[in-house]
Amino acid sequence: MVFNGIVTTSACSSSKKGCWVLMAAVDSFHLLYREVARSCHNHFEFLAVVGALYTARKGVSILYECYSVVRLHVTPHILRRRDLVKQYGEWAVVTGATDIIGKAYAEELASRGLNIILICSNREELLNVSEAIVGTYGVNTSIIYADFSKGHEAYASIVQSLRDLDVGILVNNARVPYEYPQCILEIPEDKVWEIINVNVAAAVMMVRIVVPGMAQRKRGAIVNVSPGNGYRHNAITQIAASKAYLDKFSRQLQCELRSSGIFVQLLTPLCVADKHEPSTGTLQYLPAFVPSSDVYARHAIRTLGISSRTTGYWAHSLQLLAFQWVPGWMCTSVGRVLLY
Repeated sequence: MVFNGIVTTSACSSSKKGCWVLMAAVDSFHLLYREVARSCHNHFEFLAVVGALYTARKGVSILYECYSVVRLHVTPHILRRRDLVKQYGEWAVVTGATDIIGKAYAEELASRGLNIILICSNREELLNVSEAIVGTYGVNTSIIYADFSKGHEAYASIVQSLRDLDVGILVNNARVPYEYPQCILEIPEDKVWEIINVNVAAAVMMVRIVVPGMAQRKRGAIVNVSPGNGYRHNAITQIAASKAYLDKFSRQLQCELRSSGIFVQLLTPLCVADKHEPSTGTLQYLPAFVPSSDVYARHAIRTLGISSRTTGYWAHSLQLLAFQWVPGWMCTSVGRVLLY
């Protein structure tokens, strides 16, 4: 009994100790709450002003972004269609011309009366695209076989072919595609040089080739195409870096060439479907957000000369605007549903 009594007394003592600790914690919380409440009450008006200013700033930012989307993608449809030949020149150069965006952009320029120079590393596809453009739009075309991954040696034929031509528009669309994520340690050295030569050096060298003539004629346009990530993260570090480089390069180039009458645009499309291949999965139910390549090119060219940095398509601009206000994990989750 005595043993049991001792145990019982000890248990009661431990229980009382726990209760005291709990009561002390509750009292401390109430004390902290009262102090915080008193402090906030003393600065209530100041905090209210800060909150109102922050809300107003966010509201104005959203309204401005919506206005920009309307101005860029609605106004060109209302205004008279521009004569690109008169505004920029007779010839347009498109690199990566067999890519779905490059091909569609070339076709849209041809539909507006420009002669097209197609540059790519695939001879057979170049011939097919060239013949299709000539047969459909009746303009002159020229093809240049050039493998930008070879580095400096790829440009000799381009310089020779573009000599004495009135090149008014340059579309830098050449890029190395990627299929799956890779760490930098897993990428072969040849692949690294290919990404640098195609995604970065090609754009710089093509600008270097055509800009002297544009500057002499005081007119021209350069379009650097750098597909946005959309719902996906960058797969390869070098590709992410090349996108950032093209962004900065385009901004600085616009500042440098503006006084020469040359317009520079960075085009950052999201998901674009091949018009010759029907969309599969969830994408087929969202044609407005995943336009076919011809629809995208038609909208993108309307922004030429208006916006120096744009997605080129109204729904893509809305998506990009949503990405700024929606958490990243939610965008990634939506992307997985849409793309797979």
